Amino acid sequence: MSFMQTFIRFVLVISIPTLVGFSKTTQIQNINSIKKPIQLFNGKNLAGWQHVGAGNFVIENSYLKTQGGLGLLWYTKRKFGNVHIRIIYKTTYPEANSGVFVRIGNKPKTPWDAVHQGYEIQICDKGKDAFDAYHRTGAIYSLSKSTSFPSKPPGEWNQYDIKLQNEKIVIWLNGKKINEFDFKGPIPPRKQYFEPKRGPRPLYGYIGIQNHDHNAQQKDSHVYFKEISIWPLDHA
Repeated sequence: MSFMQTFIRFVLVISIPTLVGFSKTTQIQNINSIKKPIQLFNGKNLAGWQHVGAGNFVIENSYLKTQGGLGLLWYTKRKFGNVHIRIIYKTTYPEANSGVFVRIGNKPKTPWDAVHQGYEIQICDKGKDAFDAYHRTGAIYSLSKSTSFPSKPPGEWNQYDIKLQNEKIVIWLNGKKINEFDFKGPIPPRKQYFEPKRGPRPLYGYIGIQNHDHNAQQKDSHVYFKEISIWPLDHA
């Protein structure tokens, strides 16, 4: 083998892993980098979304409406890392049950994939007392309790602001900070089969919303979503 052939082989051996590592780093940076707002729901159709599980979502008066459950509607186009998520929703009854999933590591094939691979920011106003603070609106379901309960009455719009920053998730509801979660901190033990399996989630993942029981306490209950958008992390 000539000197030139040896030199070329050496350069390839060194550069290929470097390029692969650079590609992965660049990919992660791109996933975590949001320069301008992204509207995930266009108010017209479910372009970019996929449903798994029971029930479904329909569009009614330009809003997403939950029907049946247990199901999951997830955004397929990309994963998100350190971002500010804005959700505007309303319920028809306090018992109406839904949630916002973040950091789902892999493409979910069932709703339980989102439960056990991501975090659920709960929507359900029936648990208003402190005892159920780990399962009511504003909680990261069974992992981190909401510290207060500023939900508006059924029929009025609520605004979730959810900031994902590395290991932390900070949640505001209607302008009031109600939860700050660090998955490196203490977490209550898992008590029920329907609660998420414990363990860290990835720093970037898919986003989804849940449809879960439209017949709560024999009532025709639903959750409506008007906005699902992504903003740069420093957005107020």
